[in-house]
Amino acid sequence: MSFFRKSLMATAAMLLAATTSAMEQKAFEKAFEALPKEDAAAQLTALQDLRYRWLMESHPERATYEGYPGLDTLWTDASMDGIERRRDQTRRLLAASRHLDSDTLPDDRQLDLQLLYQDLLTEVKGFQFPDHLLPVNHMSGIQINVPGVLNTMAHRTETDYTQILERLEKVPTLVAQTRALMEKGLEEKITPPQITLRDLPGQIRALIPEDPKQSPLLKAFADMPGSIPADTQRRLRNRAYALYHKDLVPAWRGLVEFVERDYIPGARVDTAFTDMPDGLRWYAHKVRENTTTDLSPAEIHRIGLSEVRRIRAEMDQVIARTGFKGSFKEFTEFLRTDPQFYYRSEEALLKNYRDIAKRIDGELPGLFGKLPRLPYGVKPIPAYAAKSQTTAYYMPGSNEAGRAGVFYANTYNLPSRPKWEMEALTVHEAVPGHHLQIALAQEQKNLHPLRRNKHYTAFVEGWGLYSESLGHDLGLYTDPYSEFGALTYDMWRAVRLVVDTGMHQLGWSREQAIEYFASNSAKPMHDITVEIDRYLVWPGQALAYKLGQLKIVELRTRAEEELGDDFDIRSFHDQLLSAGALPLNVLETRMNNWIEAQDGQSASIPAKPAQGGEVTAS
Repeated sequence: MSFFRKSLMATAAMLLAATTSAMEQKAFEKAFEALPKEDAAAQLTALQDLRYRWLMESHPERATYEGYPGLDTLWTDASMDGIERRRDQTRRLLAASRHLDSDTLPDDRQLDLQLLYQDLLTEVKGFQFPDHLLPVNHMSGIQINVPGVLNTMAHRTETDYTQILERLEKVPTLVAQTRALMEKGLEEKITPPQITLRDLPGQIRALIPEDPKQSPLLKAFADMPGSIPADTQRRLRNRAYALYHKDLVPAWRGLVEFVERDYIPGARVDTAFTDMPDGLRWYAHKVRENTTTDLSPAEIHRIGLSEVRRIRAEMDQVIARTGFKGSFKEFTEFLRTDPQFYYRSEEALLKNYRDIAKRIDGELPGLFGKLPRLPYGVKPIPAYAAKSQTTAYYMPGSNEAGRAGVFYANTYNLPSRPKWEMEALTVHEAVPGHHLQIALAQEQKNLHPLRRNKHYTAFVEGWGLYSESLGHDLGLYTDPYSEFGALTYDMWRAVRLVVDTGMHQLGWSREQAIEYFASNSAKPMHDITVEIDRYLVWPGQALAYKLGQLKIVELRTRAEEELGDDFDIRSFHDQLLSAGALPLNVLETRMNNWIEAQDGQSASIPAKPAQGGEVTAS
């Protein structure tokens, strides 16, 4: 890319950022000044409304996913001016929530205020750390987010396509802003580990093939609906292809050249997050943020070791039932390599995932009194991202946007996608895991949109992992191999507690973490390597799964013990999910109060004789 073109792009970025900044700041100031000065309930509602509007307008990509209207032509302002402006606005929202008189609020509004204040405080505490200088890694960043957002947008009418084009026109600015942050990160020695960036150039190049029809950026233009006249289709396509060649390809090509020439060679060789400036405090913050607990990395490491021992003992029992003669290592190698455990085609793999999902659907009423209305589907992870992505993920749907939830399954490298893991994976990503929980939260119209769409990782992923244990109740895990698969997935999340804290706090090497994972799990080596690299670029995030699951299991055990025969699994699950996602400390208080209320209610109902003279509890 020529110096002139780079300068032109940088100038365009600054102009757009300045324009957006002025508009956003003016709108924020006006709304902030209009906040009520009296009546705590009215003040809280106005603050929630402003916070939600602020989130949508500051992060238009999120607005697209949630079906919030009017922002589908915009991207987040990733300039330093935009980042500093949002930080200042967040601090002002925190101050306003801190000074709100909470004594007059009813209990449900007290919870609203607690969550609003806690979220803002956590966000402001994070401002002391330069997360913004890590905008791209092999797991996330504009090379993943841009095509994802574009392909999530509605593409049914000419207006829809016009909005996609307007958003595409702004992509070069977003690329320039992101590159500026990466350059600043290089200067300050704040980058992902070099070893994790090996697939990044290929991910970017996959967006700009020679034929624009093959680009993930223009997927919406490949198969346009028949309701749009043919001449209009041609005009829209021609505009998209011209934009692709003139602006999009040069922007992405310049980024990939920078990544290969400067970013990867200059990236840090050390893998521990704590090797970066102020890394110990930064990692501790990420641990607290993701787990919503006050547990230290050392405490989490010890919990992980204990869970690994427990699950390993259960694994040994299952191996014995199979009749396999050999060591644990030999058994896991058998599971990794025997052809009977693998499909030969992507279509067959996806078909089995869909079959498992339909089998689960019919069993859900036995465990839940309330089920979501929003449907979900099963799709393959897009090819441009599959190699570096984990086994699967869930993408929430939106009734407002007319979009179903999607369980994305990885079909890359079929010999690393064993059949014995498929039931546990479907339960986690689809139902009763992520889709059921997130869709139910979205449909809680008594909750403010802030609450309906909030994803506390420890709750959301803890629920997903807890849901895997429900596979037994759903008629799954009927053979020892799928049962071992479920234990492998539980072990997977226990190992995370050990290796995440091991690498970032206790001095473990990447190779040591891979070896520990492989020696305690049957997961294929490709998956294990991808997972370890994920923990390197998302430090602390993977700790949330097992800690959230353990808290939910603890609460269920307490309810079963205290309520005895009056314990109802459907009521327990409905109550657990009825308030949307919650921090673990808030969840514990809420569920303990519910248990006490149920216990008091059952104790107040006298037993009555049944026919035949036997006494039963109601």
